[in-house]
Amino acid sequence: MRLGRGLGRGLAAGAAGTTALDAVTYLDMAVRGRSPSSTPQDTVEALVAKLRLAVPGDDDTRKNRLAGLGALTGIGAGIGVGATLGLVTRFGVRPNLTVAGLATGFGAMALSDGLMTVLGVTDPRTWTGKDWLSDVVPHLAYGMVTAAVLQALDRGR
Repeated sequence: MRLGRGLGRGLAAGAAGTTALDAVTYLDMAVRGRSPSSTPQDTVEALVAKLRLAVPGDDDTRKNRLAGLGALTGIGAGIGVGATLGLVTRFGVRPNLTVAGLATGFGAMALSDGLMTVLGVTDPRTWTGKDWLSDVVPHLAYGMVTAAVLQALDRGR
């Protein structure tokens, strides 16, 4: 029962954190006038190729499906990392908000960037300072919101 409660709270916290990440990303796009990143759909495309699967449809339909799958993959990853954090807290690991937020944000960033790097979608060694900021800031927002929501839900028991 306790694990289920931790999982549920983590899922909710991860969903809130994912919303924060998306909001910060879209705000950055609006303020700087930058285009959205193609890395989510590029990652799905690389993963599909690696697994020897196919995304059906003509060029436009396939492109739209990849964009949708890329966004859904990001949502799933954010909720999954939150669920993991929720389970970890059930085992008694309860760092303070700053440590939990930083670890969660940088952990999620390492997972997503690591997968994209392994798949050959990106190479962080070539990123500019703006590229790093565009990645770090939303992930920190994700981590802090996820940790804060989880702690608030745990306090409310």
